[in-house]
Amino acid sequence: MAWDDSGSDDRPAVLIAHAWAGRGEHEEHKAEQLAELGYVGFALDLYGKGVRGGTKEENAALMQPLLDDRAALQRRMQLGLDVCRKQKEVDASRVAAMGFCFGGLCVLDLARTGADVSGVASFHGLFGRPGNTGDNRISAKVLVLHGWDTRPGPRSRRGTDVEGRGLADSCLRQYDARVHEPCCRRSGIRYGLRCKGRSPGLAKPAVVPGRNFLSRNGSQIP
Repeated sequence: MAWDDSGSDDRPAVLIAHAWAGRGEHEEHKAEQLAELGYVGFALDLYGKGVRGGTKEENAALMQPLLDDRAALQRRMQLGLDVCRKQKEVDASRVAAMGFCFGGLCVLDLARTGADVSGVASFHGLFGRPGNTGDNRISAKVLVLHGWDTRPGPRSRRGTDVEGRGLADSCLRQYDARVHEPCCRRSGIRYGLRCKGRSPGLAKPAVVPGRNFLSRNGSQIP
């Protein structure tokens, strides 16, 4: 958890759900960036304290049980939300969530459960149906930011994969960029391969609307 301790007022919080490797430098850096903007950045550790994959195979082995048991994943997300709200630095009425890759699926699932969050933002996330939330009312606003070449699914299906999930107030933005490039320059991951020849400017198209989304949807700084 990261926050600016120069003030004593409660402040809005943003949950950060990690990619398939587990919580690491990328998520912790995002928490620090959010703290610099006046939020509490709360980086979740969905696999358990210190549990982290180091290879594609290890990452998949950690992620797959939660993909297979979405109810368990949703319980962990709700627990993280509950713990975040109890922190004395957090304004419990102003909490949003963001996630990367597997973490994008996690925050979309949090919204699908009907959880009381102001908004969720998925960056190059996974879109698979959870199968247990079809009758729920989704109150959170939803932003999905996605590169054309991010797996899974062909380009032509990406829009319907999001719009067909019962997301109430949602926006999908797709970028003509490869895999994690629009927003995840720091991690350099392309499903286990290093992305090369990347321009720093590629991070901006998705980061800017993500930041604007948080500032507009219930977690804004006064």
